Amino acid sequence: MVNSNGKFTDRAIPEPTLRRLPIYQNYLKKLMEKGVEFTSCTQLSEALKFLPIQIRKDLAFTGIIGKPKVGYEVKELLETIENFLGWNNTNEAFLVGVGNLGTALMSYQGFKTCGLEIIAAFDINPDKVGTEINGKKVLDIGKLGNLIKRMKILIGIITVPGDFAQKVADIMIENGIKAIWNFAPVRINVPEGVIVQHENIASSFTVLSKKLQKSLSRE
Repeated sequence: MVNSNGKFTDRAIPEPTLRRLPIYQNYLKKLMEKGVEFTSCTQLSEALKFLPIQIRKDLAFTGIIGKPKVGYEVKELLETIENFLGWNNTNEAFLVGVGNLGTALMSYQGFKTCGLEIIAAFDINPDKVGTEINGKKVLDIGKLGNLIKRMKILIGIITVPGDFAQKVADIMIENGIKAIWNFAPVRINVPEGVIVQHENIASSFTVLSKKLQKSLSRE
């Protein structure tokens, strides 16, 4: 990671912190739109319902230091968080699997706020190959490997059925993909050095359902 002074830090970043930083970023953008110049951990706490000490610890990972009695300059804090997360540079990605979920991800405009751009999709279905989603082409899966190499794409998104996920991942990795966002309902195996983020929608709903059940049992 790189801090606000452009220096590398080897401090391990807790995943909960990484998940909260985009929440701060989104709220700071709203403050910018309102013309607010300064904010503090206390103000952020009141708006976002996180403990002030937790916010202070999270922001400390970015390297920024608040000013006594003033807090943080909103513009500086926003830029520091975006630089820390790498959102100041667009990360181009390829998506494989143009079903309902893949189509939804291709159409989602919110990725632009975090610097992600899905520049093309791939599928095996001839009825989908050659079509466009959100202005981006759907290409034949057979072109995937070559285009990853030629365009030096580092991020792959998998939205295929579970039976095909590992094969798609293997093609991606063989041709240079270094990070995979996996939405298939299976866990994929990757060699050391390749990052995988598994998103299991069914598991997430199970957690939500269980929390709802527990909440209702208290009534």
